[in-house]
Amino acid sequence: MQCKKCSGKLEVKRMCRRIRMRCNTCGHEYQIHEVADQLDTKTEALLEQYTCIIYD
Repeated sequence: MQCKKCSGKLEVKRMCRRIRMRCNTCGHEYQIHEVADQLDTKTEALLEQYTCIIYD
């Protein structure tokens, strides 16, 4: 998955009661719904472990 701003790699960032996708290049954070159309199977499998994203 790539950042929409700089094409850096997006990684899952887990915080207390919330999950975000964060660019490892520019540091921009996205809510899951902002990048849902870009999710790959590996990231989807990782996100399935967290129940808090349905409230985020």
